[in-house]
Amino acid sequence: MSLLNGALLDLTMNRLCQQLIENHGDFRGTVLVGMQPRGRFFADRIKQRLDVLLQIQVPIGYLDTTFYRDDFRHRPEPLKASQTLMPFLTEKKKVILIDDVLYTGRTIRAALSALSEYGRPLKVELLVLVDRVYSRDLPVQANYIGRTVNTIQSQRVMVEWTEQGTGQDAIWLVNE
Repeated sequence: MSLLNGALLDLTMNRLCQQLIENHGDFRGTVLVGMQPRGRFFADRIKQRLDVLLQIQVPIGYLDTTFYRDDFRHRPEPLKASQTLMPFLTEKKKVILIDDVLYTGRTIRAALSALSEYGRPLKVELLVLVDRVYSRDLPVQANYIGRTVNTIQSQRVMVEWTEQGTGQDAIWLVNE
């Protein structure tokens, strides 16, 4: 089942950028942090739109949470880490964590731990493209949500970006 196609996704990203501008103004003291690996594509898109709308270069970094996950040593096969690229400290900055799908909240918990290695932020907000409600293991809530979806455990949200080699951007709800 298709959740968002290219045109609807474009409209959703524009709305999210407008909400960010309403709350962060000129983005002085605010940074974007994309969650590796899949949130990076979404973060890049948000940054590009903000750069055009604000006519500045909004700072962006990419955070890998692999070694901060609570299930890191409990998997049959080792997880593969992505690269963390944080060209700034987060000390006394407003940080907007960006990920594609919010599911159990465990990745966000790991991100908060990893983020602490770069300073103590003034504030941390969460922006997600898809929020899978009724699936939280931890009390995590997004500040900015592209689309809210009621799902069951056997379903998966699949996000496809043209940067990953797909023909078009699309978000799918898939029954496993």
